[in-house]
Amino acid sequence: MKIYVGNLSPETTEVQLRESFVKFGEVASLSIVTDRESGKSRGFAFVEMSSDEHAKAAISSLHGQNLGGSVLKVNEAKKK
Repeated sequence: MKIYVGNLSPETTEVQLRESFVKFGEVASLSIVTDRESGKSRGFAFVEMSSDEHAKAAISSLHGQNLGGSVLKVNEAKKK
């Protein structure tokens, strides 16, 4: 399951984000979306967990939690 993580602090690193999610299971992939020109974070990321069960646990536990001074918005990513 692919997870959308919004309202990320610009200072949040992939390592910090991975540490938050790995508590709930194996992280298959993780990417913080960056601006093409500046290379700075656009304030959101996508995380893919190894199982839907782990993803649902991460969503329910991390939504509304503080990471790097920002309150996270965590939910299932919408299909394109």
